Amino acid sequence: MTFDQFFRVLRARWLLALSVVTTLVLITLVVCLVLPKSYKATASVMVDLKPDPVAGMSGMGAATSPVLMATQIDIITSPSVAARVVRQLGMDQNPQLRKQWEKATKGKGDYITWLGEFISGGLDVKPSRESNIIDISYSSPEPQFAAVLSNAFAKAYMDSSVQFRVDPARQYYSFFEERARLARDKLEAAQVKLAQAQKERGIVVTDERLDAEAARLNDLSAQIVALRATAADSNSRSAAARKSSDQVADVLNNGLITSIKAELTRSEARMEELEARYGDAHPLLIEARATVDSLRTRLRTETNRVTSSLGINDTITASRQAQAKIAYEEQRDKVLALKDARTELSVLEREVESAQRVYEAIQARLSQMGLESNNTQNNIVLVSAATEPSKHVFPRITLALLLAMSVGTLLAILVTLAVELFDRRIRGTQDLLQGAGIPIVGVMPGPVSKSWRRRLGLRTATVRGGSGLALAGSSLGGGTALSTGRSDS
Repeated sequence: MTFDQFFRVLRARWLLALSVVTTLVLITLVVCLVLPKSYKATASVMVDLKPDPVAGMSGMGAATSPVLMATQIDIITSPSVAARVVRQLGMDQNPQLRKQWEKATKGKGDYITWLGEFISGGLDVKPSRESNIIDISYSSPEPQFAAVLSNAFAKAYMDSSVQFRVDPARQYYSFFEERARLARDKLEAAQVKLAQAQKERGIVVTDERLDAEAARLNDLSAQIVALRATAADSNSRSAAARKSSDQVADVLNNGLITSIKAELTRSEARMEELEARYGDAHPLLIEARATVDSLRTRLRTETNRVTSSLGINDTITASRQAQAKIAYEEQRDKVLALKDARTELSVLEREVESAQRVYEAIQARLSQMGLESNNTQNNIVLVSAATEPSKHVFPRITLALLLAMSVGTLLAILVTLAVELFDRRIRGTQDLLQGAGIPIVGVMPGPVSKSWRRRLGLRTATVRGGSGLALAGSSLGGGTALSTGRSDS
């Protein structure tokens, strides 16, 4: 079908098309007037992504904005938020709703869950494209109920977000509290063990005690070195004294021996003088000899005493050296024991320090979790509360009528074409060619009025006849078509 044929069919059956459009528009108008009105209230909330001053990090973590907003929408539409709304509004105490639930489910299932699903039917949540604003809308035949439910869902969402953050913090607080108790017990046990070890070894400050004992060991080592030098010197002098006692420096430097030697020299000189002057029996010579013998005896005695003192000094030095060695060995064993004790105590001290650090770390986390578990602040901000709407959002009569007119026009076209298909008419030359199969010779201009057409015997009808010249009249744009040939219709 060409556009010209389509236009001619619509023009011929315009009453049918107009009736279809009018009927559909009237039905739509009646339906819109009969349907109950629906009111929509909207509350807006903002998801704040600033760092949480208590937790020290972003309240929503590292999630990207699209994922974050999708998560928040899922939370708002979740059954838990709907159940919280039911409890906040006390809808679970309504006997009529309970009867309706029993009738619908025969008392099976959870009443709160059923109510949450029931009221979630009018909920509509939409995020903003360019911001963190979420619009929480609720539709209801009653405008006041719509506003109440919209605000209730916003508040339940804010309370749920707080609960979702606080509940894990409380669980972590209980966990860290138990771990802190165990860490404290371990720290106390390590401290008791260290104190017992210090008490058993008599060590309070390990480093100072060890330093003092090490200094004493160094002093004993220096004494042993000095005594060894003294013993070597004393041993050499004692050996020299045993070989030639009169050549020993101690003997030579002894003042008494020197004075005795001087006196002996004078006495010997006097004795020699008396021997030369007197005879052997002279009393003076006898006296001089006795004096010389006495001085020589005294000199030997003093010399023996000095050399004996050298031997005694050698013995004393050797004894002191042996005692110093014994003291050194004892001090060295004591220092080694202190080092072993220091190592053991150092291990115990490190255990105490490690237990202390662990306890302090857990205690810090416990304090942090305590703050977070008691934090009732929310990163969800109510931007605007829902108010009672004054105009309904459904049905929209103007939009419905426009839609009805559009659908009615399309339906009118389809109905017109369907009627034309079952009641075929010749409305132009194309209809003659397609329907009757009669060749078109030409098109004559039609008369101006219907009287001229009647005079000429022209009419709008299907051409019937055999072979030869045929004249068919139709409204071909104000003309008459001539055709020749055979036609069966």
